[in-house]
Amino acid sequence: MLEVVRIVASTVEKSGTDSNETEQSESRKNKREKHRSPMTPIQIFLFNLLIVIMVVWLLFGFVIGAVTAPNNDMSPSIKSKDLLLYYRLDEAYCSQDVVTFVKNGTTYIGRVVAVSGDSVDISDGEQLIINNNIVSEPEIRSATPRYEGFMEYPVLLGEDEYFILADARNGAEDSRYFGTVTRSEISGKVVTVIRRHSI
Repeated sequence: MLEVVRIVASTVEKSGTDSNETEQSESRKNKREKHRSPMTPIQIFLFNLLIVIMVVWLLFGFVIGAVTAPNNDMSPSIKSKDLLLYYRLDEAYCSQDVVTFVKNGTTYIGRVVAVSGDSVDISDGEQLIINNNIVSEPEIRSATPRYEGFMEYPVLLGEDEYFILADARNGAEDSRYFGTVTRSEISGKVVTVIRRHSI
């Protein structure tokens, strides 16, 4: 009789243990299902891809621009067909900033040499003079000749006007040719140059 009671007790205990394990297993299963994403892996991938595309579109649509150097006017620092990335959101530009701008429907790359309020002159010795001071330009390898018949010197820059020159000064089209450049004509400041042979 005692043996029967032991067997029954053991069976009840085992049944209770199995029941607890089943409940814990179902609980874990419910938690997994509760935290499981409603999207499939493919949907998650497409969603992430859409986010990346939107970020790139916003970045290159409103913050960063890209342009190809149209010629060798900025040689040797920038050469024809180099890919330039420029920052669109600058409110003002400083002397020596390299910028991309559109003048008379044509895209140019140039270096700001004078800003609003500055006076610009070019000496008979083909030296650039800003505010009555000769400018030292160690990175420029050629003289800065005047283009006769285009600009009258000295030039006093008004509000939001810039005097922009190319680095290859002989024969380049810049402010000596088409005059000052306004803030609205500047697309942005060049921040990165990607050489054409690197593409």
